[in-house]
Amino acid sequence: MSTPFYVSPQQAMADRAEYARKGIARGRSLVVLQYADGIVFVAENPSRALHKVSEIYDRIAFAATGKYNEYENLRIGGTRYADLRGYTFDRQDVKARGLANLYAQTLGNIFSSGAEKPYEVELLVAEVGETPADDEIYRLPHDGSIIDEHGSVAVGGNSDQIGSYLDQRHRDDMGLGEALRLAVESLGRDPGGNDRELTADQLEVALLDRNRPQQRKFKRVLGQQLARLLETEAAPPAAEAEEQEEGTESAPEAGSED
Repeated sequence: MSTPFYVSPQQAMADRAEYARKGIARGRSLVVLQYADGIVFVAENPSRALHKVSEIYDRIAFAATGKYNEYENLRIGGTRYADLRGYTFDRQDVKARGLANLYAQTLGNIFSSGAEKPYEVELLVAEVGETPADDEIYRLPHDGSIIDEHGSVAVGGNSDQIGSYLDQRHRDDMGLGEALRLAVESLGRDPGGNDRELTADQLEVALLDRNRPQQRKFKRVLGQQLARLLETEAAPPAAEAEEQEEGTESAPEAGSED
């Protein structure tokens, strides 16, 4: 009679965590940054139909990396929760913290259940406040834990290297163009040292803009508007290089155009 194969609970959970982390790492990275007027989401995503960043409610947005079908189901569930709570009580009662708690419970139950595989997703839930101090960003890994983030956060792909790059350069008082440029630079970082230059066609960009007059603060940055923002931020370094080579005074002119 053969001996039954035994796996300790600790080893089983470690294996499930490793499985989920590998799946998440295969996804393209995305970053979320606070800037002076709100929160900006930047994802490497050439698709115009399958979004990694979406609106949930008036001041709340959702971003995710990993398996699309899994995080899309979570997004739909979160939108339904927010709509029902806003309709039943008040729109002001819909909070990012409540949504993060809902996602944490769902992910935690799936991760600890032996009946199904863990979700290969990592989520970000953000809410823009009246002031930068009131902004909220929550990161939810595969196991359902909640991490309260501030300033900048990266998930998916080589998130550790991207996060370190952002931590060294990010400031809460950045303008939109500067924050966007930093996000794109960080996404182009390569662990092997071969950094990439991402174009507007390869990016998905969205904002929670606290100064937007509408009740809904979410908006996407697309096409020519995105290209202009990237070009505006790329112009000063080019002008400085020209000044160093030719001794011109193009740098002050470039500064006046920003």
